[in-house]
Amino acid sequence: MREENIRTVTLLGTPLSQSFAARMQNAAYAAMGEALRYTYTETDEKQLPAVVERLRGEDIPGFAVTKPNKVTVLPLLDELDPLCEKMGAANTVVRLPDGKLKGYNTDGIGFYTALTREAGVEVSGRTFFCVGAGGAGRAICSVLAHYGAGCIYITDLRDTVAKALAEEICEKFAPVARFVPHGDWSGLGDCDCIINASGVGMGESVGESPVPKELLRSDQLCFDACYNPARTQFLLDAQEQGCPVMNGLGMSLYQGVAQIELWTGREAPVEVMRQELLDIISGK
Repeated sequence: MREENIRTVTLLGTPLSQSFAARMQNAAYAAMGEALRYTYTETDEKQLPAVVERLRGEDIPGFAVTKPNKVTVLPLLDELDPLCEKMGAANTVVRLPDGKLKGYNTDGIGFYTALTREAGVEVSGRTFFCVGAGGAGRAICSVLAHYGAGCIYITDLRDTVAKALAEEICEKFAPVARFVPHGDWSGLGDCDCIINASGVGMGESVGESPVPKELLRSDQLCFDACYNPARTQFLLDAQEQGCPVMNGLGMSLYQGVAQIELWTGREAPVEVMRQELLDIISGK
């Protein structure tokens, strides 16, 4: 494949040094025979308008967006997918045939696909407890409400952030979200699934868990949005309590799958992408 015939999809955000997206997506494009290459463009919120305007004039299928630009990018786009609009954040932009830019959010879809396809969880009518109301928590709780969750308890170290997200979900999706003050675990026993979207357990907080181990029941699925380490302390605690567990590898995988399918209109090679992620994590 000639270099000049390869088009790019780039990720706009900063910092990007920790991102695995390029390796995973480029492995997929190679397997598909697609003349695409995923690249990185360090871009902060001040630079974003100029970068998006430049990309408008390029022959690209679209681009990806990550921190700190997922909200800032919205007014720069021409159209928003309904779920993306309700969620209030975009991580994927598709360049339509007429040149317009349309925003999507595949983060929540990645979580939902992993939860239903790999963990076999039926979302409709079920009760969830989400620890963390930041970007990952917003995507997860929004998609749960979108697909008919019966109740979603939301807590965060910052009460104001958790309360705001719960109110927003009730207003934009369905009246199913409940704000839980930090440290209040009284509703945990009612839940079918407990989600750690706080980031506690990775980086400098390895070995820590945001949820008291003794409160976990063996019939509760425990999900952690982190996948490096593959087993956070929260998941290790959950395993000791006999709970089924799931890390964030599937969420990351399927959000990338959804992006590729939006950009190419073709089915993405899921297992190729999964193996590439596993290789990255194992240091290969």
